[in-house]
Amino acid sequence: MVGNLSLKPPTSLNSLLFFNPNPFYKTPIKFVHGFKKSPFFIASFSSSSASVLNNNNFNNNNNNDSISLGHLTRPDFPILHQEVNGRKLVYLDNAATSQKPSSVLKALQNYYEEYNSNVHRGIHFLSAKATDRFELARKKVAAFINAKESSEIIFTRNATEAINLVAYSWGLSNLRAGDEIILTVAEHHSAIVPWQIVSQKTGATLKFVNLTEDEAPDAMDLLGSLSRKTKLVVVHHVSNVLASTLPILDIVRSAHGVGAKVLVDACQSVPHMLVDVQSLGADFLVASSHKMCGPTGVGFLYGKAELLEAMPPFLGGGEMIADVYLDHSTYADPPSRFEAGTPAIGEAIGLGAAIDYLSGIGMQKIHDYEVELADYLYEKLSSVPKVRIYGPVPSQTVRRAAICAFNVENIHPTDIATFLDQQHGVAIRSGHHCAQPLHRHLGTNASARASLYFYNTREDVDSFIEALVDTIGFFNSFA
Repeated sequence: MVGNLSLKPPTSLNSLLFFNPNPFYKTPIKFVHGFKKSPFFIASFSSSSASVLNNNNFNNNNNNDSISLGHLTRPDFPILHQEVNGRKLVYLDNAATSQKPSSVLKALQNYYEEYNSNVHRGIHFLSAKATDRFELARKKVAAFINAKESSEIIFTRNATEAINLVAYSWGLSNLRAGDEIILTVAEHHSAIVPWQIVSQKTGATLKFVNLTEDEAPDAMDLLGSLSRKTKLVVVHHVSNVLASTLPILDIVRSAHGVGAKVLVDACQSVPHMLVDVQSLGADFLVASSHKMCGPTGVGFLYGKAELLEAMPPFLGGGEMIADVYLDHSTYADPPSRFEAGTPAIGEAIGLGAAIDYLSGIGMQKIHDYEVELADYLYEKLSSVPKVRIYGPVPSQTVRRAAICAFNVENIHPTDIATFLDQQHGVAIRSGHHCAQPLHRHLGTNASARASLYFYNTREDVDSFIEALVDTIGFFNSFA
């Protein structure tokens, strides 16, 4: 691996303006010059064809231990059975969003075809059935993370809205000048920006914890920063860039010891491992449906009942009220208090179907498989010359999530991602991954990121590495 990485494009661009690529590279490559931090070429995206729904059931293959979990579950994901630019799709952008199994797609289709109606409003058959299924989805979420009551689950548009809900409803009501909010430099923008806004409105101070030399958020520094001034700790469970995991239980215990609350961004943990909110003791926890095989447009906030009951509404409108008068209104109990207007009904039902699917496999089984896959990805990627992987090195005591953010010396990450897509059908992410402060701390403005889920296989990793080596060779040929 290479330290002190300098991200810059090849320098001989003028000679490439009329370059005719080798016939091996089937997709025409568009070149651009006159940039400093811009990618080497501009992607030319092609449309992709959808596959027919496949109804294979994981449980039917449950006894075949010789086949990996990835191979067993792939038939359930129609989108994975297609070609991109003439190559088999290798989808390694799961930290951004996951793919959806046929059962989730079917649940959405059934809602719109069979009982599409508003919820909590009508007494007719369709409305009653929709309300039933919507509230059943809430119960499934509660059971999935072991909340005490389903009323502790608030449906939101996504995890971002869930954090904003806490910021505006709890934060503006409870924070004052002189209070401190502790975060890490590795937080997603969604966990930073709302609290910047709240701090500007209340006078509270944000304190940021840096990384260790191993490039993991410094949990010991965080614990040492707690004081009676600390009113809130906002932390991720698993980093979407560093692949590191924070000791949430220790953080919660110590924070509660000084009277502080804890909000956990669990977007990269709930889809991949068992998460028990009662065992963790977190006051608030957020996650997004689309990262856990569910539809886009819905996420959830878990909040302890006593906190939610004391919080004012986030938005005003229908269904979040008890009574409305011309001069004032009274509000419904949670969760309705925080779900103004028509919710994402079909999407919540789809999330419930995703939870059924994940539970049918077993979260421990998913986690164990991904641990092996994560080690394999790191081992293979770290063996590629001139590659710099961010985050801690895996060991007997350090487990990385199945995420590798990386850079290659002298090749822009967007060039890497574009070439992988256009020439090899490999989908990864490039950019700052909604973590600009972290990237600045790491000394770079962007990175490429490969992230896996349980439907990925070692063959996917091998295809990615082979394609990456070819990509590096292509760009180095111009050096």
